[in-house]
Amino acid sequence: MSDILTGAFLILGSFIVLLAALGIVKMPDIYLRMSASTKASTLGISIILITTGFHFGTTEIMSRTILIVVFLMITAPVASHLLGKAAYLNKLPLWNTKRDDLDKL
Repeated sequence: MSDILTGAFLILGSFIVLLAALGIVKMPDIYLRMSASTKASTLGISIILITTGFHFGTTEIMSRTILIVVFLMITAPVASHLLGKAAYLNKLPLWNTKRDDLDKL
């Protein structure tokens, strides 16, 4: 039964990473691409890592996978925010936007 659950969660994580890849290809501008890639890939990779930790079952591996997931949850949004800020400062156009609230700052 645990092998079935492990396989199901690995497939779920892989599917979410696939959705992140499709979001990168399909979204119209860099800001939406970053949002799709950061949120979906972080969730998918986290599911895969936690499933791997449960599969091997030792506390050493589980603690390492939890630390890696925490590191991903902290660094991925920060990196995405900094990339978005750099894109905005370089005047990359926003998709389908009538008003720019950051222009007044």
